[in-house]
Amino acid sequence: VTVGLYYRTIKHLRPIQIQYRIIYGLRSRLRKVTNFKYSLLKPLSKNRLPLLIEPSISTSTKFNNTTVTFLNLSKSFEENIDWNYADHGKLWTYNLNYFEFLHQKNISKEEGISLMLDFVQQMKSSKDGLEPYPISLRIIHWVKFLSYHKIQIQDIDESLNAQISILLDQLEYHILGNHLLENGFGLFFGAYYFQDEKIYQKASEILKTQLEEQILEDGAHFELSPMYHQLMLYRVLDCINVVDNNSFFPKDKLPFLKKKAAIMLGWLEQITFSQGDIPLLNDCAFGINPTTLEIFDYANRLGVLKKNVPLKSSGYRFFSNKAYEAIIDIGQIGPDYIPGHAHCDTFNFVIYAQGKPWIIDSGTSTYNATSMRHQERSTSAHNTVEINGKEQSEIWGSFRVADRAKVIIEKETNNSVSAKHDGYANMNISHRRHFEFHEKDIIIQDEILGSENIEKRSKAFIHFHPDRQIELDKNKIKTDLGNIELEGTFEIKLEKYNFAPEFNTCIPAQKATIIFSDKLLTNITI
Repeated sequence: VTVGLYYRTIKHLRPIQIQYRIIYGLRSRLRKVTNFKYSLLKPLSKNRLPLLIEPSISTSTKFNNTTVTFLNLSKSFEENIDWNYADHGKLWTYNLNYFEFLHQKNISKEEGISLMLDFVQQMKSSKDGLEPYPISLRIIHWVKFLSYHKIQIQDIDESLNAQISILLDQLEYHILGNHLLENGFGLFFGAYYFQDEKIYQKASEILKTQLEEQILEDGAHFELSPMYHQLMLYRVLDCINVVDNNSFFPKDKLPFLKKKAAIMLGWLEQITFSQGDIPLLNDCAFGINPTTLEIFDYANRLGVLKKNVPLKSSGYRFFSNKAYEAIIDIGQIGPDYIPGHAHCDTFNFVIYAQGKPWIIDSGTSTYNATSMRHQERSTSAHNTVEINGKEQSEIWGSFRVADRAKVIIEKETNNSVSAKHDGYANMNISHRRHFEFHEKDIIIQDEILGSENIEKRSKAFIHFHPDRQIELDKNKIKTDLGNIELEGTFEIKLEKYNFAPEFNTCIPAQKATIIFSDKLLTNITI
């Protein structure tokens, strides 16, 4: 990693992120010297009253006797759970410490209590579990479980009270984005649970400022991952549930929360395919969150109505008719100061035909800093164009982006869009893509713009779902759902790739790689 790469990454950060990275870094060093330890039990200042919460959404089974399964990886613990178990990667350890498994249908009150007490007893040795993100989620899941079952156990309450204090001490201002928003949701639940005015005010401040910023005008969560959008929407609905059913604090936040939920529901409905799938755009996988259908059912039970705002600010556009449904990405890669969940997928597209997945995004299988992570974020993993073997945006690490493609939308009508991006500006090259959507065909025109003296070796990629039957016939790709005909000077070949619909799941599939110079016409017929 070069100094230049760091500079091109850091220059996009907000001053508050840099400020808190310095503060937390210096504080961490000082605390090591002074052997600082958090208090792990914090006595309550007053008696806690039961919290009323309507049932939300059950999670799929993840905990079965002594075997725990997250992200399609399992671990059997012979006796006590090792809450620091790290062999499956940090995200798996995080999931273990979230305690979301408390909401699976087959877990009993007694099992839940036993697991929480086990965590409390091992808390002094906890590592990842005492980081602010897992604390935030654990507060939510503990409060919901304790409230559903009307549990009052002093050690659990005092531990939960201490965890809220630990969270307040390390709010993720150095990261921002969904991390700080999750901190706010966790504090909001904690404030209601302990009827704490100070925590309530802090939580309300975070939720108000962050939801205003992070939910775009068309309703999308600004990190532009449908998976994270579902998750943030689920949290907003949970907050509505708590506010609506409890009177510890004024209900003046309810209209704001319902307004945000309404446009988030509208956006989610507009980008969900008719058979229920979300498109796997940016960091996105199935099996993590409740489905769109489950979220809408929950919203209906809470009396939250959707509001459809035309897709615009998110950069996504959805086209559908009897023959197909298609989504395209003509937006920026995400918020400049937190693009960690972004991929090199500018001008990407996904098509479902006859209600079945046809041309798809390749998905996300890992957050670990590996070659697989880099590949899944790369230009060649998406249905777009790579030029001279370079990436559209300068991705690195697990969640870093240095220089990034900027998009200009040149023209847009009801059935067509033209846009170009400058991701290859360092080679004095830009990429223009024009989409046209008709009743039974989709036309894509690619132009690589730049001086004739500049070498342009361009590759367009089309990734097919593993269920699709594909064969090449000269300049045509024939499939069981439709055909793709190409025009221009090009070479074409079918290659293998790994489709990752879920974390730690890779399914062999085929993609077409089309090598051309500066112009390519793609006619997709359903």
